Amino acid sequence: MSESASGDGSDVRLYPARPFVGASIAVVRDGRVLLAARANEPLRGVWTLPGGLVEAGETLAEAALRELQEEVGVTAVVIRSLTPTEIILRAEGGRVRHHYVVHPHAALWTAGEPAPGPEALGVRWALPAELAGLATTPGLQETVDEAFSQIAGISDKPAT
Repeated sequence: MSESASGDGSDVRLYPARPFVGASIAVVRDGRVLLAARANEPLRGVWTLPGGLVEAGETLAEAALRELQEEVGVTAVVIRSLTPTEIILRAEGGRVRHHYVVHPHAALWTAGEPAPGPEALGVRWALPAELAGLATTPGLQETVDEAFSQIAGISDKPAT
C-alpha cells in the first residue's frame, strides 16, 4: 500500500530520507516455497516472498503473517527469523530512489490456497532450484536457501 506524505498521492517511499523496515515470509509446503509477483513498483512483476512494511506496534513476525494473509490469503506458522536483506535502488546519478531493510522469516504453511491480492500479480509454489530461472528480488535465492536449511527435519504438514 502506498503511503502519501500530503494526501496528494505522492509516494513517501520514493527518494526516502531513511530506510523503510519490511518483513517477508518464506512459506514452505511440500518442498516448495510460496512466491508472489509484485504488483507495485519498485520491481513490478518480479517474483519475491509475500511481505510488506511493518506497522507501528507490530513485531516483525506479526507483520510477516499479516502481509501473508493480506497479499495471498494463506496462513502459516513462523519457525525462525532469517538474515535481513537490504534493497537499495539508485536513480541515475546515484541518488537513493528506494531503500528497504527486509526481515524475512521461515514458515510452514498451515492453511489456505494462495490467490493474488491487490499487491500481487500472481502466485506460485516453486522448488528452490526453479528460482534461478525467474526474475526475482535481490537476495531471494539466499533467503530461500536459508529458510529451507532452518526448517530441515521439521514436517511441513499442518497438525490435524
